[in-house]
Amino acid sequence: MNLNIALLKGDGIGPEIVDSTVRVLNKIGEKFGHSFTFTPYLIGGCAIDATGEPLPKETVDGCLASDSVLLGAVGGPKWDTLPGNLRPEKALLGIRSALGLYTNLRPAKLYPALKNDSPLKESVVAEGFDIMIVRELTGGIYFGERGYRQGKYGEEAYDTECYSRLEIERIARVAFEAARKRRKNVISIDKANVLETSRLWRKTVHEVAKDYPDVTVSDMLVDNAAMQLVKNPKQFDVIVTSNMFGDILSDEASQITGSIGMLPSASLGDTSRGMYEPIHGSAPDIAGQNKSNPIATILSGAMMLRYSFNLTAEADAIEKAVDKVLNDGYRTADICHNDGVEPLSTDEMTERILSCLD
Repeated sequence: MNLNIALLKGDGIGPEIVDSTVRVLNKIGEKFGHSFTFTPYLIGGCAIDATGEPLPKETVDGCLASDSVLLGAVGGPKWDTLPGNLRPEKALLGIRSALGLYTNLRPAKLYPALKNDSPLKESVVAEGFDIMIVRELTGGIYFGERGYRQGKYGEEAYDTECYSRLEIERIARVAFEAARKRRKNVISIDKANVLETSRLWRKTVHEVAKDYPDVTVSDMLVDNAAMQLVKNPKQFDVIVTSNMFGDILSDEASQITGSIGMLPSASLGDTSRGMYEPIHGSAPDIAGQNKSNPIATILSGAMMLRYSFNLTAEADAIEKAVDKVLNDGYRTADICHNDGVEPLSTDEMTERILSCLD
């Protein structure tokens, strides 16, 4: 295959972790007979500095013309004082919307080699866990009507949550299809005891469930879900939930795996083109120091191969290489908590993964 990949390196550690992933993908290309053409585009703070806007039209057009998109991270204190419509994070909402990416897949897996790094007690994580969070990505409160107004107590700000039946149906089907390839269990997270949008969410999910009699489905309120994730994470197989709830719960799930630096994500729509990125931020405090953990981005590259290009063997090879490096005891600083173990740099961890692909 000859594949055109748009690179959105972004800010902070974004360039270095994307560069590591490009090296791994090129290695996979050599091993399996594929070629990749990587084209960089500006996004986030670096785009603001160069063009005055966080998401230039050239970037959107380039991503639309690509076979898939690899994103690093955006944002940093340099741009924190800008108005909301010019913040680097605004670019993420814009590019997801422009590409029609309404599904976010966030796996949260506890690697056996990292059990001691989980903040949960040993009895809770002894059997490990492997959760797939399916988050709706282009609806809900993040995309609803918002603004300021004068109210009873003076100035007010408001953000509106809105979901259509179609938006809920399509994300529910993604969750049920994912469950069919896993342990065939879906837990739908909502706040149906309070919110009308959640009542429609719950009703629609159960209507879609009738088309998947082989998959079990149940409901859980979001506050209870937050508790259950730290009390008994192994009960979860596939979680499906709204944009804001998914944003919060997936970050919680990332922490119980031991490090946010380990977790990839995929944003998908109705075409094979997706956008793949680590779930962590730009970490400006360590940017340019060769200290970042490239694994989440490298695993995002594996998800790209699997979900956009159906290259299962290639994705498996990357994931197995990561497993081996961790099982052999190699760590970057964020997952290095044992005395006597020297943390690897970004480049050194990348080299270890590359060596496992030989």
